[in-house]
Amino acid sequence: MKINTNFANIAENYLFSTVASKLAAYQKEHPGRQVIKLSVGDVTRPLAPVVIAAMHRAVEDLAHAETFKGYGPDRYCYGYTELIDAIRANYARKGVEVKREEVFVSDGAKSDLGNLLDLFAQDNVVLVPDPVYPAYVDANIMAGRKILYADANLGNGFLPLPEAGVHADLIYICSPNNPTGAVYDRAGLKAWVDYAIREHALILFDAAYEYFISDDLPRSIFEIEGARECAVEICSFSKTAGFTGVRCGYTVVPDTLSFGGVLLGRMWARRQATKFNGASYIPQMGAAAVFSEEGEREIRANIAYYKNNARIIGDCLDALGIWYTGGKNSPYIWLKCPNGKKSWEFFDELLEKANVVGTPGSGFGKGGEGFFRLTAFSTEENTREACRRITEYLKA
Repeated sequence: MKINTNFANIAENYLFSTVASKLAAYQKEHPGRQVIKLSVGDVTRPLAPVVIAAMHRAVEDLAHAETFKGYGPDRYCYGYTELIDAIRANYARKGVEVKREEVFVSDGAKSDLGNLLDLFAQDNVVLVPDPVYPAYVDANIMAGRKILYADANLGNGFLPLPEAGVHADLIYICSPNNPTGAVYDRAGLKAWVDYAIREHALILFDAAYEYFISDDLPRSIFEIEGARECAVEICSFSKTAGFTGVRCGYTVVPDTLSFGGVLLGRMWARRQATKFNGASYIPQMGAAAVFSEEGEREIRANIAYYKNNARIIGDCLDALGIWYTGGKNSPYIWLKCPNGKKSWEFFDELLEKANVVGTPGSGFGKGGEGFFRLTAFSTEENTREACRRITEYLKA
């Protein structure tokens, strides 16, 4: 038997596993110290009441023969009509028309971002920004693909644009971006759409954080003219509605999107029918409630809570004179390490001297060296305390 030797080309541990291991080792050596985590992008607010009520009703459905549900409806690739119609209505509010057969419900965006790669040959060239969410890179290294990097830096506001003379087949775009918090405007996304059409490439658009956008910026790639010819959009309820532990997401594949004479949506439906039996009924019913009028009001209250945490961190960094981006339209704050420190050096010092954990920028790629990511997903109390400790440490 032969194994996939491409796994030897990825880091032994996933970035956030390394952060967790370092934290565990520190806490073992210093059991009395209370460490505040502003590292992993996991939510802390409870699910919205309307979502809980919908999930309770779904549980009750499973208790009675007349309302019991087994496998989901495969005609919509296991997405229940209630959820698909709610997703379509949400797109309509953004001025985007999406057909029922274009929506594919899943157990989360991370799964779809990796599983979509099943549709493409190994010799396709992949383009990702650097720094970047590490799962994009690792999934393609596992598959043995060639990866190119678009340089995201201070000069371009961590929003790289297509480079003349560079060809790619698969393009990853995350906006609002993880880890930098930067958000493309319409002109920026239009440049990528035009490039993808010109190069006969596909954009994998990660819209996991779109609900954090409050400025007049695009929340969907399909707001951009031409995107239906070259893009799929991967969405998540994890950050929108706090479903990190519940698991539900969806991907939109335009029904006219075709490569090599093959309709991509049909390929994806066939792949899912073979390898996936659908997301659980209970999370899907909770997700459908997210986009109700009451659900929108309640989840936006939670998002406002996290955005206030981001403001608190931003105010702290402003007072310290530390450069950063993100926070305003994103739950992530991407800061320049003070005093020219390296990313992991700053991580170790912040943990040891302030008992605060963030994520080293270099873990997101070479372009992240010298930068650091903090998240706004903690409690307000812990966020304020973390900022007090950071201020005390840096002023000392």
